[in-house]
Amino acid sequence: MTCRVTLISPARNEASDDVRFDGGSVLTSAGLRAASTAAGTLPPAPPARHFASPAPRCEQTAEALGLTAVPVARAAGCAMGRWRGRTLEEVAAAEPEGVRRWLSDPESAPHGGESVRELCARIEGWLAELAARPGRVVAVVEPDVVRAAVVLALGAPAGSLWRVDVEPLTATEFSAAAGRWNVRPGTRLGRV
Repeated sequence: MTCRVTLISPARNEASDDVRFDGGSVLTSAGLRAASTAAGTLPPAPPARHFASPAPRCEQTAEALGLTAVPVARAAGCAMGRWRGRTLEEVAAAEPEGVRRWLSDPESAPHGGESVRELCARIEGWLAELAARPGRVVAVVEPDVVRAAVVLALGAPAGSLWRVDVEPLTATEFSAAAGRWNVRPGTRLGRV
């Protein structure tokens, strides 16, 4: 039997609007309205296990979508260390070489958090746990978690993670069969 996983990116919050490494901010009122509107556009599906990245915006999006999601630490976004809560512009001005390394070297973690390779390995482990139990999974997760899952499904190098765009409130579908993942690119939910 197959495991089908739908990863939904969260609605907008102040961090996404400011191009900020999220520090735990909640959804904006517009983001909450968009997620509530999108609830009616989720395709009908058989019963599923529901999860969320343990971030306020993911948990709020799941709730607005009508999902009773269990927070899962392994599905958290990339740990950004001392860059957490700062804008990309601020970090680039203060640490231009660190930003360059972070974007070009998947082994690098100049912020003192998690490297892209470590993020991909963690998400690979989580997906393997999900695949071991057939059925349907719906999870609201950070955009970098969706990116990592796409990179893994395609067998692409970890460094290609930043080449995957993930819009707010999109559903990217994965199915595990014959020891591999297949991916269906993101579909917009509701009106964003």
